[in-house]
Amino acid sequence: MDKVRAERQLRLIAEAVEVAGALGAAVWLRGGWAMDFYLGGTTRDHADIDWFLWADDAAGVADGLLRRGYRPVPGPPADLQLDFAKHGLDSSFTLLKRDEAGRPVVAGGPWAGARWPEGMLDAGPGRIGGLQCAIVSPQAQIEIKRMMPVWDPARPRRAKDAEDIVRLEEALRARGATV
Repeated sequence: MDKVRAERQLRLIAEAVEVAGALGAAVWLRGGWAMDFYLGGTTRDHADIDWFLWADDAAGVADGLLRRGYRPVPGPPADLQLDFAKHGLDSSFTLLKRDEAGRPVVAGGPWAGARWPEGMLDAGPGRIGGLQCAIVSPQAQIEIKRMMPVWDPARPRRAKDAEDIVRLEEALRARGATV
C-alpha cells in the first residue's frame, strides 16, 4: 500500500470536510474510503476520493474547493457529479437531491430521480485516527457495490468491490449489525 498517497488523500478528505462544514453543507464519503472510515483504518490503495453532496450545496462547495487550489476535471454531466483534482489526486462529488418524501435520489443524468438505498446517509461518522467524517452506511455500500453492474451493465463488478463486500459484511457481523 502507498502510505504517502493515502496520507495525502486523508489530508484532502479533511480539507473537503472543512470546506463543506464552513458552509453548513453535508458531505459523505462513499466507496473505498467510506469502507475504510467504517473499519477504522486504510485497507488498500484508493484511486480517488468519492463523495456524496446535496446538489443545492454544490456551487458553494465547488467554489470553496477552487479557492483551496482544486481544479475542475471534465467528467459526467455537472448536474450529476463534480470532479476535481489537487496535487494529482482526484475527488468526485456525486450530487443528491431529495424526493417528495425527503429521501436521497440521483440528482441528474439518465437516472435522475432514482432512489438511493434506504438509510444510506444515516450511518453517522466514521474515523481513521483523529479524522472523523460522515460516511455512507456500510449496508448501503454493500448494496451499491452489488447493484452497480445491474443498474449500469457497462460497469461490471470489480475484484476490489467483491473484496470490499466481504470486509464490510465481516465487520457488520462482528459488530452484531444487520448485514
